[in-house]
Amino acid sequence: MKVLVIGSGGREHAIAWKLSQSSKVKSIYIAPGNGGTHLNPKFKNINLIDINLIADFAIKETIDLTIVGPELPLSEGIVDLFRSKNLNIFGPTQRAAQLESSKDFAKDFMYRHHIPTAKYKTFKTPDEAHQYINEQRAPIVIKADGLASGKGVIVAMTDKEAHDAVNFMLVDNKFGDAGAKVVIEEFLQGEEASFMVICDGKTILPLATSQDHKRLLDQDMGPNTGGMGAYSPAPVVTKEIYTKVMDEIIYPTINGMAKDGIPFTGFLYAGLMITKSGEVKTLEYNCRMGDPETQPILMRLKSDLFEILYNAALSQLNSTKIEWDARTALAVVLASAGYPENPKLQDEIYIEDRLISDSYIFHAGTIYKDNKLLTSGGRVLAVTALGNSVKEAQSKVYEVINTVKFNGAQYRKDIGYRALNNN
Repeated sequence: MKVLVIGSGGREHAIAWKLSQSSKVKSIYIAPGNGGTHLNPKFKNINLIDINLIADFAIKETIDLTIVGPELPLSEGIVDLFRSKNLNIFGPTQRAAQLESSKDFAKDFMYRHHIPTAKYKTFKTPDEAHQYINEQRAPIVIKADGLASGKGVIVAMTDKEAHDAVNFMLVDNKFGDAGAKVVIEEFLQGEEASFMVICDGKTILPLATSQDHKRLLDQDMGPNTGGMGAYSPAPVVTKEIYTKVMDEIIYPTINGMAKDGIPFTGFLYAGLMITKSGEVKTLEYNCRMGDPETQPILMRLKSDLFEILYNAALSQLNSTKIEWDARTALAVVLASAGYPENPKLQDEIYIEDRLISDSYIFHAGTIYKDNKLLTSGGRVLAVTALGNSVKEAQSKVYEVINTVKFNGAQYRKDIGYRALNNN
């Protein structure tokens, strides 16, 4: 079988890596891919971003299955386009992808279907938004309605930060159309976790639980990022919490979409807030796998990923089983100097050729140019390893990190500390 993976990040590298382990997969194309996928002889990077050109490529190469990694092509309607050309593709339609591409759509959906979430209001004009902040007071959360590359959520701990965030989005128009509306939410306290499932429109197949660390610095300090590391499983998701998430969030979401005439196919990611009293609320939806959670989750997957996703694309998930490695997988992101505000690009990356068992370096912001591996984005690599405990997985990851060098590389030294506290 021929498979096409769309995207260029660590998530897509991990998906391609796992697909390459299937005996059923003959060729793997990645559009556009990155430096790491370029260097792997099992993959072929295709320098295409436009969804129409990608569809033409899939027809020409008789691709058997296309898997969409990032949110942008989903919001542009790539799934609808492929289906109109009778091409097999795994992901949600443009309408279904509004769960991620519009915060206002998602919040309205949650309220209508009684899915637990933070109270909120949506605003188009700054004056009304400022007035609401004055009434509610900080801490409070300001979100751009549309897709803002992971930078559209500001957790304002002071009133000034909240007012500045509104001005940044609605007055200065820093996110363009994505920030033409803002959603202002109550601030929730607790521990966050990521809960992902695969869905074919009817059948739901839950993935292993995971937790990521969004803040740049140790002990969850510093600015928010796209994610500085993750691990799986997440001890905070106990059996009781797991049941609650499935019953109160996942099933009502999939059933609610079907009731609304928008059946959901693809990866569904629910960002959770788990309070000390065991309450669970939905922070957000993503319509694709999280990054960097994908890397440790797929490191633990023992089943054939191609088989699972191919069955899902054909709406045949009901007889599909999934098997997991009982060990812990942990990933630490190496980011470029200046990330997240002004990531420094074009620094050469040196990786020692040293094998450390059950570990892998997934590439994200890298490019291979003039026979050199260079940084090309904020989050550069996700070093991932399996261990019999969180500590062992941590220890392996940091051993691998010692084999990697590039100017100004920054990474957290405490990924997984919450899991250690929960054990």
